[in-house]
Amino acid sequence: MDFPIPGASKLLFKVFFMVFAIVPAVALPENSTSRSSSPAMSGQINSNSILVALLDSHYTELAELVEKAMLLQTLEDAVGNHNITIFAPKNEALERDLDPEFKRFLLEPGNLKSLQTLLMFHVIPTRIGSNDWPGHSKSARQSTLSKHVLHLAGHQSGVKTVDLANVIHPDAITRPDGVIHGIERLLIPQSVQDDFNRRRNLQDITAVKPEGAPEVDPRTHRLKKPAPPAEPGSPPALPVYDALAPGPSLAPAPAPGPGGAHRHFNGERQVKDFIQTLVHYGGYNEMADILVNLTSLATEMGRLVSEGYVLTVLAPNDEAMAKLTTDQLSEPGAPEQIMYYHLIPEYQTEESMYNAVRRFGKVRYDTLRLPHKVVAQEADGSVKFGHGDGSAYLFDPDIYTDGRISVQGIDGVLFPPEETEATNAPKAVQPTKVAAKTRRGKLLEVTCRMLRTFGQDTSFTACH
Repeated sequence: MDFPIPGASKLLFKVFFMVFAIVPAVALPENSTSRSSSPAMSGQINSNSILVALLDSHYTELAELVEKAMLLQTLEDAVGNHNITIFAPKNEALERDLDPEFKRFLLEPGNLKSLQTLLMFHVIPTRIGSNDWPGHSKSARQSTLSKHVLHLAGHQSGVKTVDLANVIHPDAITRPDGVIHGIERLLIPQSVQDDFNRRRNLQDITAVKPEGAPEVDPRTHRLKKPAPPAEPGSPPALPVYDALAPGPSLAPAPAPGPGGAHRHFNGERQVKDFIQTLVHYGGYNEMADILVNLTSLATEMGRLVSEGYVLTVLAPNDEAMAKLTTDQLSEPGAPEQIMYYHLIPEYQTEESMYNAVRRFGKVRYDTLRLPHKVVAQEADGSVKFGHGDGSAYLFDPDIYTDGRISVQGIDGVLFPPEETEATNAPKAVQPTKVAAKTRRGKLLEVTCRMLRTFGQDTSFTACH
């Protein structure tokens, strides 16, 4: 892994020192001879300085690290007050021989102090040329700019060593204010090694309980009292729904890193990784854009993962997202609610979901959109989510799986089924008002019939 550095940076650095070399000479009177010719004695740095020589040397990897660590001013002050000795590892020691994880650790912005300590461990504020090296079978202790101690030793074979590294180019560069020795490997102080081991061990720890207890205050959705100690590997005590930020929209609070008191994962970094994977995979740019730009879901997901939660993301592809209408996205909080329905608070892979639907037929997974669940079933040798026309197939399995976040590509946008009232219950029918007819008795009916037979009229209204 290279550390690219713009060429303009080196040019500016050289010009900076050239100005320092020229300006004092112009400012002094011509007859002034009181200033010493030694740069170390004068406190000024000129183009013949050991620092300028380091930038022009073939130790480019070390020079770039010095600039990244912002140590130029520190070394300038050291050169102004002392002659210095720099032990410069060869480029191959930093390019190919160094552990990639350790190199990544040194370049993280949060580890700037460790990088500075490591580089100052290679600088002694005293001039030690090859002629000043300890003799055969002798050693000497020298304090470095990092306040650590280096052990210089000479051997009968003629090899010179500094700590565990052999000096392969003694007096590689000499200047009036210092000397550079080429060494075969990087020197690592124990304090930096301990910092790296501690960070690496934290990243390997499995999920632990976040600070708090299972009892949740319903008004604030936060834990009421401190939680008892939990064994490493225990699931988070707070339900994922209570851990979500309150309100219809997600809070834009930054996700904590792994260095917090009770944080062991860099959830923000993992969320960035899976979003970058979506973009590089192709066909999921709309989903990535909604997570990062249209909502603060990426931030919220990073916070959840930092606290030990796991998530499965059902990611609709660009073709499916293009079918969303303006009405579906225009309501306040609509993008978040749509995405909530595609987040399952479990860690599932394509294999685990397919095995589940093959065994149980239909499986209902909880989503972060309460109280809705997403239904999965086996169809055509794959997993199908949803119902009818609103269903989607899992067709890009395991786009991203890291043990905490699983991303599964689907070919449709899912919506929860509409909650409608049951229509099976019979409705109460209101009776229709009808004019009541007079009910005639049997005897009266026979009498009226006999009177008509004899042709006689009757005064009984009931017979009409």
